[in-house]
Amino acid sequence: MSDNDFGLDTGAEASLMAANGVLLSDFMDSVIKQFLEPDRPFRLTVSLIRDLQGVAVRGLRRDAGNFRSNEVSIHGRIHKPPQAFMVENLIRELCDYMNLNWHEQSAFHLAAYVMWCLNWIHPFSDGNGRTSRSLSYIILCTRIRHALPGEPTIPAQIEANRQPYFDALEDADTHSSDTTEPHIVAMETLIKDMLAYQLLSVVAVADGSDIPNLLSD
Repeated sequence: MSDNDFGLDTGAEASLMAANGVLLSDFMDSVIKQFLEPDRPFRLTVSLIRDLQGVAVRGLRRDAGNFRSNEVSIHGRIHKPPQAFMVENLIRELCDYMNLNWHEQSAFHLAAYVMWCLNWIHPFSDGNGRTSRSLSYIILCTRIRHALPGEPTIPAQIEANRQPYFDALEDADTHSSDTTEPHIVAMETLIKDMLAYQLLSVVAVADGSDIPNLLSD
């Protein structure tokens, strides 16, 4: 039996997760398009983060779109997420950090920070990784002011090979005492490499050649 809230069997859960993945990608693209409208200032909100997670776990979790109410642990990671009562304030602080530093920090720093910080807070009962990867990509595209071309996108690359992503999260967890002084060099490097691979696919298509597998182990 699956561990989803609705008693779905493994096959039904997998099908729904795949469908949600498509919906999440479409929603991500629509958010990027909205933020790229002329003269529209960027502002990260709590509601956007909750909406992204709600799409990711639609039909899987009864608390979709809501912050967790209990304590959680993260399998395979040393970091213990903060207590549930702290989550909403921490998410607001995350939004404040992004909004206050929007013009002061690079696109790579902001995308890496939100990728790590959202995982560090772990605000939801499920879908934290999918939400963080989608939001990070929205941040990257919006800060650069381009709907970035190429396939696979950064979120898709992470889905295909998660270990470098896990390693970058672990590195940040190990060297960061809290969210105010993050050590996210490894995550920034990962995002840079994956963006280069995504854009390289455009060159390869134009050249009629195969895309080299630069990110394989």
